[in-house]
Amino acid sequence: MRPDPSTTISTEAVHTRLADGEYRPEWIWIAEAAPGREPLALAIWWGMPGDARPRSLDALFASGSPSALTDPEARGNTASPKLGDPRTAVAAALLTAAHQVFAAGCLALPPDYHLFLPANWRDRPEAAAAVEWRRTAAKAAGLRVATERVRFEWTAERPVPTLSSRLMFDPEPNDEVFVDLFRQALPGSLDATSTREALLLGPEEQARNDVAFYHHDMLGERSWWRVARTATGQVVGFGIPSRNSAAPVVGYLGVLPEFRGRGFVAEILAEVTRILASEAKETGIRADTDLTNHPMIAAFELVGYRQTARRLVLSAS
Repeated sequence: MRPDPSTTISTEAVHTRLADGEYRPEWIWIAEAAPGREPLALAIWWGMPGDARPRSLDALFASGSPSALTDPEARGNTASPKLGDPRTAVAAALLTAAHQVFAAGCLALPPDYHLFLPANWRDRPEAAAAVEWRRTAAKAAGLRVATERVRFEWTAERPVPTLSSRLMFDPEPNDEVFVDLFRQALPGSLDATSTREALLLGPEEQARNDVAFYHHDMLGERSWWRVARTATGQVVGFGIPSRNSAAPVVGYLGVLPEFRGRGFVAEILAEVTRILASEAKETGIRADTDLTNHPMIAAFELVGYRQTARRLVLSAS
């Protein structure tokens, strides 16, 4: 598999995720003009090992050769001649076919498509071009909403942050407390995914889904979760350090609406980082936030994280 600016997936990663159950043969789709012919397009979906259905599209590749679509069989597999680039046409047809099968398997919406990009992808012609045809194909297949996220990383070369002199951080074993905190933090949230999901599902169900995800799907320790309080005992927010299959992550943090704008987000982030670095002995921590979430971006920079990449998420709603 050749390096591509739209994804970080390598041949080794594919083999590893197949072995781990994050990729499945039925989640890897190929478009071909006829059996035995050279593939025209390839799409790889991802899910947690216990999932019955995929959660996201990790990678999309297509042939850049116009001759790949010159015979009638190949042309019959394209979504629309108006899409121009032959890669776009065949990729759109492949995604559409897969989405139809996923829908028949009771998946209400097609999985989001995540493009893992360099931080300066708009200034790199090859990266911008790689995004353009894929984004057009995804839109033709129903993934019309785009959210760009900034990836940050903290490494052990930087000091472990100790910013908070105003907050106390307590473990809380009761999941219901975190369900309530997730729900309280939703109004006015700048996290596009949480806000969109809450509109579709309702705040209560969204909060329960978030708690279940971090408790059961992610690999972080439940004992890392913290509730942030003032010296007088007022609950300000919460932080959930975690880990996925690749690295330790700043899983989630929230500040309740009445306490926003006072710098508490950076103090909670510093505590999340301290737990992963000092207690869990991690030497590198990753985190994502929306490009439009300026307070969160400022907090990452204040605490000592640096921007390393971007993630463009294309979704159906």
